[in-house]
Amino acid sequence: MDAVLDLAGLDALIRALVTSGRTVIGPVLRDDAITLAELGSAADLPAGWGVETGPGQYRVHRRADDAVFGHSAGPQSWKRFLHPPRRTLLTSGPAGFQPVREDRVEYAFFGVRPCDLSAIGKLRQIVGGPMPFVVAAQCTEPGGVCFCASMGCGPSAGGGYDLALTERIDGEGHRFLAVAGTAAGAEVLDRLPGRPAHERDVALAEEDVAAAARRMGRAMPGTDLRDLLAANREHPRWEDVAGRCLTCGNCTMVCPTCFCVSTEDTTELDGGAARSQRWASCFEIDFSQLHGGAVRTSGAARYRQWMSHKLGTWHDQFGTSGCVGCGRCIAWCPAGIDITEEAAALAEGAPG
Repeated sequence: MDAVLDLAGLDALIRALVTSGRTVIGPVLRDDAITLAELGSAADLPAGWGVETGPGQYRVHRRADDAVFGHSAGPQSWKRFLHPPRRTLLTSGPAGFQPVREDRVEYAFFGVRPCDLSAIGKLRQIVGGPMPFVVAAQCTEPGGVCFCASMGCGPSAGGGYDLALTERIDGEGHRFLAVAGTAAGAEVLDRLPGRPAHERDVALAEEDVAAAARRMGRAMPGTDLRDLLAANREHPRWEDVAGRCLTCGNCTMVCPTCFCVSTEDTTELDGGAARSQRWASCFEIDFSQLHGGAVRTSGAARYRQWMSHKLGTWHDQFGTSGCVGCGRCIAWCPAGIDITEEAAALAEGAPG
């Protein structure tokens, strides 16, 4: 049964997950950003903090209320816990090669935005691994660079969660509609202090989420992006964006679904060696390096590769788009390049 929790109930939820032996990861305020870190209680959440985002812009600010989920996606995504930025694969020494045994951590992800919930599903298609316990936070306040509604990835959590929370603050107080999505979620919810949800609680939550979709200021063009990109490989817009793009790779690092890696071998003076894996980016000049040189030497070619794969050929590989509309690539681009504007420029004047 759906339930309504107050702040004490929210704290009880986090403590119940910790007590169950899970490492609870959720949003915290750190280094002037909403980042992801281990939670011990509801006191660790960024109560009263919101964010302002725009192309090449991200700022935290104090809100007029104490909402704990009143912010949009920050610089970090859940990818770093499912697909770590760096992993040592094996080491070698006098005893020969030894694979590195990784300790498995049982995670609970707390406060997962619907866009990131979709990203987790897409990423796990590629990297696999155990599914964490997920507490989603339905979005009622989109950021300035969000476009998840046009990608079908929000602001409502479509599935893949154990529990979904919708926060509301009004004259009746500060509360959270909690909806179980799995039997494991229902079992946890049954043990929490709260009251049964009424039809009005559900209706208010649905309206808040619907209002968030209406307030979303960005959208992808309403056309088949896969076909659009395939038909416009020689479009002059690629050179235009290359004149602004620094090929720094920020967009791929903050993207919650980019998964490319590179393998490195290192040696030590004592004769030891290690093979490690790190995140890589298609914006690196040596990403497409072959024996005769790099395949994509220009900024235009590298940006086209990233955008064409993310919005186009990802469908061929995985049956879906690789973009969830979180807007991180826009906010954290030092040149303020907006992927929705680039797609719109390609679509302008296209048939259909």
